[in-house]
Amino acid sequence: MSKNEIAKRYILFIISLFFSALGVAFTKNGELGVSPVSSVANVMSYKFPSLSLGTWLIIWNCILIAGQIFILRRKFQPIQLLQVPLSFVFGWFTDFGMWLMSFIPVNTYFMRIIMVVAGIVILGFGISLSVIADVIMNSGEAFVKAVSDILSKDFGNVKIAFDVIYVIISIVLSLLFFDFTVVGTREGTIISAFFTGVAVKFFCGNLKEPVNAALFHKSNV
Repeated sequence: MSKNEIAKRYILFIISLFFSALGVAFTKNGELGVSPVSSVANVMSYKFPSLSLGTWLIIWNCILIAGQIFILRRKFQPIQLLQVPLSFVFGWFTDFGMWLMSFIPVNTYFMRIIMVVAGIVILGFGISLSVIADVIMNSGEAFVKAVSDILSKDFGNVKIAFDVIYVIISIVLSLLFFDFTVVGTREGTIISAFFTGVAVKFFCGNLKEPVNAALFHKSNV
């Protein structure tokens, strides 16, 4: 793989982070919960609003990176430390997306559902671009892969299990922080859990070949 192609792949990955963060911002603006992997950070942003959702996502992603190092130990590849600065970029993009969303009024439940659906589509698009870039995984997916590799279990099954665990953690934290009231984890979280994967599959199936042809194959001619 040439340096030019590697540079293009990382640029595509950064673009994927922007769309993924924008998807989180859309869903968050609907106030019906966010995706499972972001749900813990979302609850923390309600409890400690002095730190933005983007900042809490940076903290949460760094925890997941530390988890990878603990699980993989010597098998952890140093290149994966790039997840740290990229987590900061994702957090900044999320806060920027939240600022953009602040101009969109959400006054009805129907509009909230629209925001959730739009967020899922945009998040799915962003994740699909990161898959196509094929350079590094985001910390949430990388943590799941680390666990699946160590346990020799199917990645998809482990991801489903951890999505459930993330939601349980967010609900428990909410009950502890808000007098046994569930805050920040609602039907939007469940909808995201079921349909984000569908969106990713759709976009990967339709974008992988044209994006590869446009950005990468030509550089090798």
